[in-house]
Amino acid sequence: MNWKDFITADAAILGGKPIILHTRLSVEFILQRLADGWTEEMLLNNYPTLTHEAIKAVFAYAHDCSKDGLLYNTNLVA
Repeated sequence: MNWKDFITADAAILGGKPIILHTRLSVEFILQRLADGWTEEMLLNNYPTLTHEAIKAVFAYAHDCSKDGLLYNTNLVA
């Protein structure tokens, strides 16, 4: 999956946070809902512009950020 087909960033929208294309739903927002226990079905029901493919793109984006070292938390380092 190419997450770039579903995720973009624009300095004029949400301060440049990565968002789902053609929405104001940030990657951060989607990940937080999932971390809070929301299911994909709950997300799709509550945000009709969201698609299954866009949710998969969020995971692909997070994976790429993680493997490229863009997600790094010094609190996790001993």
